[in-house]
Amino acid sequence: MVEELNPFRISQMELDKAAKIMGLDETAHALLREPKRTVVVNVPVRMRDGSVKTFIGFRVLYNDARGPGKGGIRFHPEESLDTVKALSAWMTWKTSLANIPFGGAKGGVICNPKELNEAELESLSRNYIRAICREIGPDVDVPAPDVYTTPQIMAWMMDEYSNLVGKQEFGMITGKPTEVWGSEGRFDSTAMGGMYVLREAAKLKKLNLKNAKIAIQGFGNAGRFAFEIAEKLSGSKVVAVSDSSGGIYSKGGIDYEKLVKAKTAGGNVQAYKEADKITNEELLELDVDVIIPAALENQITEKNADKIKAKIVLELANGPVTPGADRILFEKGILDMPDFLVNSGGVIVSYFEWTQNRQGYYWKENEVYSRLDEIVTRSFNDVMNTQKEYLEKKVKISPRTAAYIVAVGRVAKAMKIRGWY
Repeated sequence: MVEELNPFRISQMELDKAAKIMGLDETAHALLREPKRTVVVNVPVRMRDGSVKTFIGFRVLYNDARGPGKGGIRFHPEESLDTVKALSAWMTWKTSLANIPFGGAKGGVICNPKELNEAELESLSRNYIRAICREIGPDVDVPAPDVYTTPQIMAWMMDEYSNLVGKQEFGMITGKPTEVWGSEGRFDSTAMGGMYVLREAAKLKKLNLKNAKIAIQGFGNAGRFAFEIAEKLSGSKVVAVSDSSGGIYSKGGIDYEKLVKAKTAGGNVQAYKEADKITNEELLELDVDVIIPAALENQITEKNADKIKAKIVLELANGPVTPGADRILFEKGILDMPDFLVNSGGVIVSYFEWTQNRQGYYWKENEVYSRLDEIVTRSFNDVMNTQKEYLEKKVKISPRTAAYIVAVGRVAKAMKIRGWY
């Protein structure tokens, strides 16, 4: 039987599994299997040659029982509605697990931003906001950056929305530059939150992170910061890194500064000459202590899960491990930390940014990190305590299923209290 790789179907399967174990009310389960609202829009952009090209965009509000929708916007040539729906579901569980006052949402536009010049990119950003402006806002649905979207794009979107509503609305979007009231600590927050989870997971596995060997799949924003932070905070050694072009491996470790210079000059990580070239698939199967999938969905599946040798898998990407692979890793005794716990740092600091925008009072970086550490550590303990509770009932569940039970339970209770079922 071929394993299901459609991201939205995977999100539903994960929900179904948790719902069965926790005895979730059937009506609540039905409500949580589908998004509350799905919007598909046409976004016209005048191109440099004078022609007008129409791009397809999406915005999905999955659930807002616990607060306004919250979720990023992706600009990607392979974006799809099912991917956006899955990500909006995972955002619902992510904000719930972190116990912050948001629901889940997600957006995206099918485009290749690398083929657009700055004027076209700005036009696309502004026109996308014009198309979805009735669906978003600081009390309704708060977007943020995601794959191939940047703080500058967030600033254009904030400015366009402010123009449309006739007042300054800095809190309608997060991930903005600090000059227009983004938060300190936002840009490395996803990786920083992941490193706090790694610290706690290492304690559980009795793994000394000092000189631990780490392999990172993906050298975008999250993967790059994870490399830098892992070495600075714990003294770990990153021995392998990859991007979409392939990867590199050096048993003695990779020099971060040299790697950044090499990638900048050569366009990919394989421009770094002091390491062996490997594939993305080979990276995942290396004999290391920690694997950090920080790229795209469905990287560890039933086909390769049995070949994973790491003690800890830290899911910094969204949906990098399939349900079948999660089961195999759990049976092997590998501690697989689920994505919506590991990469929650981004949405948590987005929450901080939204809070600061509403208050008009801004925090220093050390205060942001301290509050982030507190929330992430609490979430980690909620997951592991739930897993322990079920084990005491003679029910073996993985950390992912435990995380779902915590998150889904909170959303279901909010819906019940509000009278939705």
